[in-house]
Amino acid sequence: MKYIRNILNSRFKNNGNFFVSLTKILGFRPKNESYYRTAFTHRSMNIRDKKGNAINYERLEFLGDAMLGSVIASHLYKEAPAGDEGYLTKMRSKIVSREHLNELGRDLHLIDLIESKIPKGQFGDNIHGNLFEALVGAIYLDGGFKYCEKFIYKRIIDPFVDIEKLEGKVISYKSLLIEWCQKEKKTFEYNVYDDTGIDQVRHFAVKLAIDKKIVAKARATSKKKAEEKASKRAFFVFQNEISKVN
Repeated sequence: MKYIRNILNSRFKNNGNFFVSLTKILGFRPKNESYYRTAFTHRSMNIRDKKGNAINYERLEFLGDAMLGSVIASHLYKEAPAGDEGYLTKMRSKIVSREHLNELGRDLHLIDLIESKIPKGQFGDNIHGNLFEALVGAIYLDGGFKYCEKFIYKRIIDPFVDIEKLEGKVISYKSLLIEWCQKEKKTFEYNVYDDTGIDQVRHFAVKLAIDKKIVAKARATSKKKAEEKASKRAFFVFQNEISKVN
């Protein structure tokens, strides 16, 4: 661990600033800073330990995802005693959706702490959520389950988890729209193509047609995001009809 700490410290500039910023985000003083250095190290840095294992945030991201799921599942189990397995799974998915995790990471300005050879402006939206999950993983390794649980309650459960509001929250507008079209025997088609705009980052554009009539258009940095964006716009066009069916 000392070897890894020395590698990471040599790569980071303004160590004091990193520690101060990290402490503000956490709400407590970290005991082992190297976990957090790893949580903000991108794979493009190509750092390895003595055994040749990669040092970056991806393994911590995996661990943080598991911890988020565990703590939130426990909370829902206690707070929604009438909910069956399907209900609890759906509610957990709404809380830890990629969109929500990206918002959390963005609000905490986690990308400001990343060490990467890739310019920050070239990262996609998911970098914010990835860093948030990695941070949660680092907290678990540094302080144990109790510290990790406390952080998740402070940053997610207490400010954002309202059971009644979550029940009405849409996870995927595309899934909702497709389900409605199938119930109502309507045809739908997503026509996705490369957007030849002037953006530095590649974009995709989509035209969504229902019953062969284009009802929404959108563009985004991935096909999936473009389809979801167009679906959301189409949802509000047909909101009254969809509400009657659901």
